[in-house]
Amino acid sequence: MNIEQLPIINLLLFLLMALVIPLLKRKPFKITLILGFIVLGLVLISSSYLLWHVNNKGVIHYTFGGHEARFGIEFIVDPFSALFTTIIAGLAAIIYIYSSGDATEGIEKTEYGRYYVLLFILLMSMFGILYTNDLFNTYVFIEILSITTCAIISIKRKKDTYTSAFRYVMMNELGSLSYLFGVALIYMATGFTNITLISESIQNAFVSYPVNIVVALGFMIIGLGIKAAIFPFHIWLPDAHSAAPSTSSAILSAIVIKVYILVLVKVLFRVFKLDILNEMNISTILLVLAGVAMIMGSVFAIAQKDVKRMLGYSSVAQMGYILLGIGLLSFEGLRAAFFHILSHGLMKTALFLSVGEIIFYKKTRKVNDFDGMGFIMPVAMGVFSIAALGMIGIPLTSGFISKLNLGVAVLDQNQIIFLVILILSSLLNVIYYLPIIILAFLKNEKYRYRLKSIEPTPRTMIAPLVLLGVLIVVVGLFPNQIMVFIEAAVNSLLS
Repeated sequence: MNIEQLPIINLLLFLLMALVIPLLKRKPFKITLILGFIVLGLVLISSSYLLWHVNNKGVIHYTFGGHEARFGIEFIVDPFSALFTTIIAGLAAIIYIYSSGDATEGIEKTEYGRYYVLLFILLMSMFGILYTNDLFNTYVFIEILSITTCAIISIKRKKDTYTSAFRYVMMNELGSLSYLFGVALIYMATGFTNITLISESIQNAFVSYPVNIVVALGFMIIGLGIKAAIFPFHIWLPDAHSAAPSTSSAILSAIVIKVYILVLVKVLFRVFKLDILNEMNISTILLVLAGVAMIMGSVFAIAQKDVKRMLGYSSVAQMGYILLGIGLLSFEGLRAAFFHILSHGLMKTALFLSVGEIIFYKKTRKVNDFDGMGFIMPVAMGVFSIAALGMIGIPLTSGFISKLNLGVAVLDQNQIIFLVILILSSLLNVIYYLPIIILAFLKNEKYRYRLKSIEPTPRTMIAPLVLLGVLIVVVGLFPNQIMVFIEAAVNSLLS
């Protein structure tokens, strides 16, 4: 087997697992769970090896069927795609272990198999989005991702889940069509959909067809902004978080919307390049969107009484942080954005899974019902507190390093106003996260519980939470270990 075939094998493993699950419906469900974990483990090992390979041996190019890149489908594995596929595989494995313990929260037993079929197709589409070097093939994978995400949101048979799924479909189809229209305009101007070939001819196309190129970029930013839940295109996200199982919410917030922002990064830095972006003054547009998202997402989060909706609006604000780093159009900005994608992925996964464990045991999701929860479920609330402090930006957490890097990047570009917005947004985070921690650990519980164990939930739910809490602190204490790979990813985009 050639190393060039590993990315294809990763996709095939996900697809094969999705096809095998229905065939195992008469077998004990534990067999399905074990096979799924083996597949995720193999993909994680493969992705980690690809990450090492591209950083030490060079970029991998693979063209299907031996066709020229202009006519065929080309996959490229470079430090950028290898880094984020590894992060996705790692987070997915943690969420998968947790999901085997919480019975996927509220999903009927007959739907378990279907849920995991959708999960593996969803993972396949995200890997395809990151590997492909073609704008139209990116659209194909985006559509697969949109459909499977909708199905995972609506898998609980309740009216509010169907309403949320319908809103998701409507908004995300607008996003898909907007992105596709941008691709069509680029194809009209350059004659290519292959990203490498477009980047080689985009400057001449911009001179000859400036309107096409400007409108194309506008449509693509709006389309991907809808899918990445960037304010003010975020309206589908809080409802989706509220209605979906906690594992789906973790996948949606920690992974799925990040993939769309990574597509935007590819479009900006690989297709259009810095010269055209600076000429169109795209930086100002992105920074304004980022600043508004950072403030408004936090303001809306403060008003929520449902903890999952609060976390949904928090994600809107956090996408503003990532967009801020991207919008600076600098090495330091991209490095800060990429680190925050990892950091937020860890923290938001920890937050949603902690809340999921509380919902599993106490059947409540109201913020006011967290009284004394730290004494009833010390692991869940302990990890929630670590992640919440990280979101605020407290030292010794990965969130502190994220905000420090963003602050340095903003100062490097003399954008003082956005440093003020960054600090203000962090203070708003304090307003809605700190009261929950205080309620959980410093107030008496409303009811008395007779517990047989300290943490009255399955070990498969507790272990991923502990791992996430440790990773948040470890990444916060030793950020340079991951920063090497992040800087390589940034260099691969800016070269």
